[in-house]
Amino acid sequence: MIDLHEMAKEFDCNFARDHQVAGEHYTSKSIQPWDFMQAVMSEEQFEGYIRGNIIKYIARYPEKGGKIDVEKARHYIDKLLELL
Repeated sequence: MIDLHEMAKEFDCNFARDHQVAGEHYTSKSIQPWDFMQAVMSEEQFEGYIRGNIIKYIARYPEKGGKIDVEKARHYIDKLLELL
């Protein structure tokens, strides 16, 4: 099995899971929640979760988080691109 994280290190690439927008409350855990979800969900379910979060952050940014919510949406878009 190809280890994409090792390959990314070799080519100096970044994955969405390797950073977090607005804090370290997920990256400080021994396993990131979306890694666990990806492991237990079907591909279709996990993609739906990612897409739902993109929609959530884009829909609420004018009233709630402003720029940080747009950055969070971009973070999920980065993850979605990794899935395609």
